[in-house]
Amino acid sequence: MLTDKELIIEFVEYSLHKKQVLLSNSALRAESVYDSNQMIAKNEGIILKIKFTGTTQEFLLKGSSCYWSLISETLIGYNFILTGKIDRFGFYSFQYDQIPQKYQIMCTKSVVLWKIWWKHRNNTRGKAIPLELLVRKRNSWYPVRDLVINQGLIYITTLGAELTVAQDDWVTWLKAKNLTYSPTVKVG
Repeated sequence: MLTDKELIIEFVEYSLHKKQVLLSNSALRAESVYDSNQMIAKNEGIILKIKFTGTTQEFLLKGSSCYWSLISETLIGYNFILTGKIDRFGFYSFQYDQIPQKYQIMCTKSVVLWKIWWKHRNNTRGKAIPLELLVRKRNSWYPVRDLVINQGLIYITTLGAELTVAQDDWVTWLKAKNLTYSPTVKVG
């Protein structure tokens, strides 16, 4: 029997090749319906889907799913990043993007980005353009110049603009591969 992770990987592989899928284990079921593939969690309903029509491949992941971390980690492994778009049913869009070679992609709550930046902010002082952390805005990656938390919001200053996100919002960001990151950073 496939583990949850193995089933998710198989689902993504089949979907990327626009193949029909029919897989299941005790908690998850993946199936093809009309022009799409969908994954259903036993206690949550549809949690992941992809349509085969259109010019771009886009996975839609249910924001409230208990499988969020496992699925988003898998999608990131295939260079599908969280775009920040959410539909009226609570599904977040993940689209393919080319990741710069010297970076690792991260998809975390925004407060984790702030904690990593806070830990390494002294290393960026004095640099004209700090390139250790990048955030996505308007389909481009921008270096993080400053991050400030104020009244539950995080203000991210980049070369191009300032982004405002709530502490619990999911953000996609890049970190330089030479920058240490501990996934055990405590959030909240």
